[in-house]
Order: sequence, then structure tokens, then C-alpha cells
Amino acid sequence: MQSLAFSWHKQNQKISFVPTMGALHEGHLSLLREGRKTGDKLVLSIYVNPAQFAPTEDLAKYPRDTKGDLAKASDCRVDAVFFPSNEVMYPKGCQTYVEVANVTKGLCGASRPSHFRGVATVVLKLFNIVQPHVAIFGEKDYQQLITIQTMARDLNLPVEIKGMPTVREPDGLALSSRNAYLSKEERIAALSLSQSLKIAKEMAAAEKKDINEILESVKKAIEANGLTKTDYIKICDSETLEELTTLKSPARLLIAAFVGKTRLIDNCGI
Repeated sequence: MQSLAFSWHKQNQKISFVPTMGALHEGHLSLLREGRKTGDKLVLSIYVNPAQFAPTEDLAKYPRDTKGDLAKASDCRVDAVFFPSNEVMYPKGCQTYVEVANVTKGLCGASRPSHFRGVATVVLKLFNIVQPHVAIFGEKDYQQLITIQTMARDLNLPVEIKGMPTVREPDGLALSSRNAYLSKEERIAALSLSQSLKIAKEMAAAEKKDINEILESVKKAIEANGLTKTDYIKICDSETLEELTTLKSPARLLIAAFVGKTRLIDNCGI
């Protein structure tokens, strides 16, 4: 992969890159279609990264569909799929990791303390292998997007990090590989996440400045169905992810909730 990337650089070909953990859905495909427009060459990586899973998390059962993923990649006219093994990504004796300090402390980082170290490490390794000019990420994993943008800035990486809007089902549910875990009843209950975002946006538009009032309304909306329990609800600065005490722009509402045993995240600008 790295040799192929260097050969493209010699030909002055612009490389677009979409890193994923596979189980591709329409959200991923929207990133690939943007990458197809953005670069001369388009690379997709598929790698379920063990370094970003805690021992108690769902690494073993994380959805995988290699055959389906490759078919979808072909439909999106991907030029190369990088599909490495753990031995390639973490060779024996591997002892180097990347820490992005402040933006990873709260939100998902509070309950998953090693998660973003694993994310930053694998993404930097993928950048070094694929040598992209632009890398495309979805805004649904907003803290991840800010973490990668911060890492690229701080380490002077020659890569543009481009965020793309969250892709949703017609009923509003944010697309996620983990949606496959939901039962029919849980799938309906999960709509409370996107519905709560709408409530918060309406309150902000009506100039409700009391953050606690907005957060309480969001929590009530999420937990009203009895199947959904909030992990966190925060309103943060959109760029630094510092938690806000007064609603001001640019602000982002970020939520994580358990629908049954499945943990889902969502967010929106307010």
C-alpha cells in the first residue's frame, strides 16, 4: 500500500482516504463518494482496530462483512482497499502510541479512557501507510473528528482532515454499524436520540440560554421510552470540546445513550 501511494505521489496524483472498520453503510459510502470527487485516487481502509476497544467491549462481535464491503467499494470506484492484519498494524514488540490530551478527556473519553489513544495511533499509522492528501471522516463521531483534526494540526501532518455531515435514516436515526445490534423494539426506542436533538435545537432557536434546562429536556426525551438510558449529555464548544455553562456559538450538543445493551452516539450544532 505504501509503495503504491508513493508511486501515485510521483505521478502528482491526489490521494483521498476514508478509514473505516468495515460493515459499510450509507454513511461510509457518502464519505467514499466525496473522496471520489476530491481526489485522483481513492483509498478505503477496513480494519477493526483492537487498540480502541476496552477488554469489556464488543471487539469480537463487531459486525464484519468483507464480501459486501468490497462490493460497495467497487460501486464507489475505489482504487485500492487496504485490509491489514493485526500483525501488520501492531508488530511484535509494538510500544509506541499517540496521545491527544485535552479534547479526549470528556464525553466518550470519560467512560472509554483508552479509546482515543487507540484511534489516534491507528489513524496516524494509516496516514503514514496510505500517504493521503485528504482524509474524510463523518461528523457522527464528532469527538473522533476533532481528535484527528487536533492531531494533524499539532503534528504538522500534510493531510487535510475533512468532516462530512451525519447521514440518517428517513426517520432520523443516525446510521451506525452498531444499529445492527438493535431489536425491532429497540430500533424504535433509538429514535429518541435524534428527536432529542430536534428539541434542543428548537429551544436554542427560541433563545433558551439556560443550558441545564436544555439538557434536562433532552434527557427526559431520551429516557421517556423506558428502553433508553443516557450515558452523557453535554453542550460543548464545537472546536475545543470544552463544556459550556452558557449557551454561545459555536456550540455542539453531544449525547451517548444505551438502547438496551447497545451504546449509540449522536450530535448536532446548536
